[in-house]
Amino acid sequence: MTLKQIPIFFVFFLQAFLLKAELRLPAIFGDNMILQRDSPIKLWGWAEKNETIHVRFMQQKLKAQADKNGQWSVTLAPTPYGGPYNMEIKGHSEQVSLKNILVGEVWLASGQSNMEWTVKNSNNAANEISIADYPNIRAFNVEKSISDVPKRELKGKWAVCSPATVRDFSAVGYFFSLKLYQELGIPVGIINASWGGTGAETWTSESGFNKLPAHFKAPYQQHFDGSLQRFLKENELKKQNYLQALTNDPGIAAKWYENDTDISAWGKMNIPQLWESKLGDMDGIVWFKRRIYLPKGSAQKTGSVLLGTIDDDDVCWINGVKIGETTGYTSVRNYTIPKAVLKDGENIITLKIMDTGGGGGFYGNPTQLYLDVEGEKFPLDGDWNYKEAVTTQQHGYKEVSPNMLPSLLFNAMINPLVPYTIRGVIWYQGENNAGRAYDYRTLFPNLIADWRSQWKTDLPFYWVQLANYMAKEKSPEDSDWAKLRDAQTRTLRLAHTGQAVITDIGEADDIHPRNKQEVGRRLALIALAKNYGRKNLVYSGPTFKSMVKEGNKLIISFDAIGGGLVVNNKYGYVEGFALAGADKKFVWAQAHIDGNRIVVQADQLSSPVFVRYAWSNNPDVNLFNKEGLPALPFSNEE
Repeated sequence: MTLKQIPIFFVFFLQAFLLKAELRLPAIFGDNMILQRDSPIKLWGWAEKNETIHVRFMQQKLKAQADKNGQWSVTLAPTPYGGPYNMEIKGHSEQVSLKNILVGEVWLASGQSNMEWTVKNSNNAANEISIADYPNIRAFNVEKSISDVPKRELKGKWAVCSPATVRDFSAVGYFFSLKLYQELGIPVGIINASWGGTGAETWTSESGFNKLPAHFKAPYQQHFDGSLQRFLKENELKKQNYLQALTNDPGIAAKWYENDTDISAWGKMNIPQLWESKLGDMDGIVWFKRRIYLPKGSAQKTGSVLLGTIDDDDVCWINGVKIGETTGYTSVRNYTIPKAVLKDGENIITLKIMDTGGGGGFYGNPTQLYLDVEGEKFPLDGDWNYKEAVTTQQHGYKEVSPNMLPSLLFNAMINPLVPYTIRGVIWYQGENNAGRAYDYRTLFPNLIADWRSQWKTDLPFYWVQLANYMAKEKSPEDSDWAKLRDAQTRTLRLAHTGQAVITDIGEADDIHPRNKQEVGRRLALIALAKNYGRKNLVYSGPTFKSMVKEGNKLIISFDAIGGGLVVNNKYGYVEGFALAGADKKFVWAQAHIDGNRIVVQADQLSSPVFVRYAWSNNPDVNLFNKEGLPALPFSNEE
């Protein structure tokens, strides 16, 4: 070989080396994983084309040949629960060894922020974390990702449940798996693929979405003109300009936190509210100011300022003095005011709020906003002045979000899991679709059918109905959240489905109720009854069965009454019922239990026709069965 030939030979050798595919498996197959018991177990991966792959697991020995694209797969025979085990996958020159494998029950947990919500942010978090020594419970958190084409791979790894790891588990997924483990004594694995603020559309595959009527597609045609790739390229340049601007906040440069800042051209916004309803869909930095007048003698006092919950980050000044800052939308803001900051008369509170995605601004309850001066409270809800400092709208930048196109999350976070063998799905989503609740009647069943077609089996699919949320309504009104709950209930017409009702444990001031323990438990009751042989277990609250009219009264009968109907009211009144005549003008009604029926009437109606129960954003709920499960909201309207 001549010296001239050596570089050419080296190039060909390097190309051959780089083209040689390594033996590998998807991330879902890894140390500490849980495989589904008593079912054929799908296993797949990649290798060099035409390479023979040998798989050894327990007493099973299988082999497969990689196709021309380097893909291979085998199906392990059904295996009873147990472990820990090891698995070996060998090619002609490489080997992958997986350790500490259990065989048990595997469930996929998916949805938006209430499924994403972690144990560390739930009720009684410190104690729950400290006792979470359950090595037979495992969780796989799918890393967030979007894609406009179906992916075969994702990122994540299996974690063994312990006080060191459980804090970042999906809370609903964890408490669901904990109840199953305590009842069954069998290893339980949860695959968590969830993303806050997302609609059902993005979790539906392209083929599934294309089955929907045309009006479902219309909103996506306005996001950008032309191809996604061209949009992403142009949008990236705008993003860089926006990010650069964030580092040079004009509010900081011009000292908008000072009291002498001219705010005559600032806008006004009623607080608390997320700013999207006023400013449109945008992220970035917005400044807020509020004047508050304090009585004589306040100048030498200490105090605190409470601002509720803010999305996402904030910095707070009073009279030009910085008194606190917080990162993250889950924390209630409560800042201590040092002595000598407050003044007699006019005081000015200034907030710089940074929103990184989704809703932005204040989202707490008005009663949570006040200035406390040594025990005397001064309300801070109402009109604040605001000014945009750096926003995505100013720079024409659109946050690339999972909701920009249908199927983006299915492609990146669900498709790579197919066909990993699972028992079923638990789902907590719907808040993002509440504005088009009627469409959810079609959209949600279509998603379930789509996922079942992907896995080629009628997966059990159990979901959480939307919790009670927002202010109580003074009179019976229609409600997007009630309509969304109704769409969820209608989906029970599909086989192998179940619904956990939680209209009794939500929080008026927070879209993220912290009692995830009970949410997980109620989902687990459904699975125990439907999948694990607990035939006599009551897993649902009372559900509307039928109605008869007797004079000016409607008599309501229920299914799923368990040990009988009970009402949490010392006077025996059932709250949350409304009646209407043929004109559908609803009024609050009186109701009481009569055996296992509810008698409903309204003094102003002589001939009621329509009835609603718990039909509002934040309904009054005190009707349960003796097992403590709340009655399902319902209406006899179509």
